[in-house]
Amino acid sequence: MKKRHDKEKEVAALQEQLAQVSTVILTTFQGIKAGEDTRLRRAVESAGGHYRVLKNTLAERAAKGTPAEPLLKGLQGTNSIAYTNTDPVVLAKVLSKVAKEVPAFRFKAGLVEGRVVSLDELQRLAELPSRNELMAKLVFLLQAPARRVAAALNAVPRNLAAVLNEAAKAKKFSE
Repeated sequence: MKKRHDKEKEVAALQEQLAQVSTVILTTFQGIKAGEDTRLRRAVESAGGHYRVLKNTLAERAAKGTPAEPLLKGLQGTNSIAYTNTDPVVLAKVLSKVAKEVPAFRFKAGLVEGRVVSLDELQRLAELPSRNELMAKLVFLLQAPARRVAAALNAVPRNLAAVLNEAAKAKKFSE
């Protein structure tokens, strides 16, 4: 059993982390097997996030004064949170994938960029392309016109050479 001093340290550390995150997803974990829990934790960590099982009173205390306060107020039942300061889409995708594989793991609510979001909004967030995918698409779209101009400029001398070659074969330049 943890002593009061240890609990206070844990609350202070969690409060510091919650003050810096952009996304918090509240979940329930009741009925998850140990192997599934380990897989879930690794998946969240690979997405740049953290996963914690929390006592409701400690979660509420840690959330005071942070953006997560409205989300973690008045919790009931068994709860866990996944949180990140990186791309919220990646975290939502990872958790959505786990929820499909492990029926006991379910979303309850979320906080994205300081705004509490519903379960439907979390699901739509999980379906969005990640930030890296969007950046790659943007770079491709920005490069497309330049590629077309380069192809058109390269086509002029190539086509001229082809026309001259055909004319030479047909002896159009003979004296």
